[in-house]
Amino acid sequence: CVILDVQAACQDTTVTQELLKEGFHRDLLVKVELSLIGDNAGGCTVAARTRLPPGIYVDPYELASLQQHNLTKAMLIPDVTDVEAPEYLAADTLVLLYMEPDPRCSHCFRAALPVHGRYHRPSEESEEALVVLKSPEVLVCCCDNRLSTECWKPAEVEAPCSGKTVRPCQWYSVMHRPAYEELILQVPVGLRQHSSLVCVITLLATVLCSSLILAAVCKYGHWS
Repeated sequence: CVILDVQAACQDTTVTQELLKEGFHRDLLVKVELSLIGDNAGGCTVAARTRLPPGIYVDPYELASLQQHNLTKAMLIPDVTDVEAPEYLAADTLVLLYMEPDPRCSHCFRAALPVHGRYHRPSEESEEALVVLKSPEVLVCCCDNRLSTECWKPAEVEAPCSGKTVRPCQWYSVMHRPAYEELILQVPVGLRQHSSLVCVITLLATVLCSSLILAAVCKYGHWS
């Protein structure tokens, strides 16, 4: 009974994630309700560690711009991402997303991160490809608070607790109950039977644009 009670207490931590907007360019919103660190969470940093599959990625240049304006804070592993690679040539990306306290809830934290869908191979039937995003792992790093060993276990994370320090610290992973085990992103894909039509339209558009550019150069260009 004691073991069951402890597990029930640990499962009080809940995690939800949503994909906002439509199409290829979305915002990943992660929310954590965490009552295990007590009322004084001022000395703790909460983060969500999630693995992005090849079909979705974070633009490192966009992330750097957002972090420069203090709009979000995250670490990408690896930190070099080929934003032009299609889904079938890309690899997984590990993201450590630092979370901020939610002013509307005393034990809640939240963070948002822009993500982008990659191009997939043309499909035979469906006009959409499914990208499955698993529920993130909740990590906490506390300077002053002592964490209950029943619910927390040390996690190997090579990342600082906050932007104030650059050296790695000891993170702990918490047992939690995800609102949903996985999140599914629907990415539009082309149909194979349309490939000939797409090639013809692309060729005609290329010839037309090239002709317009050449005509403009001949008309307005200065020849020596």
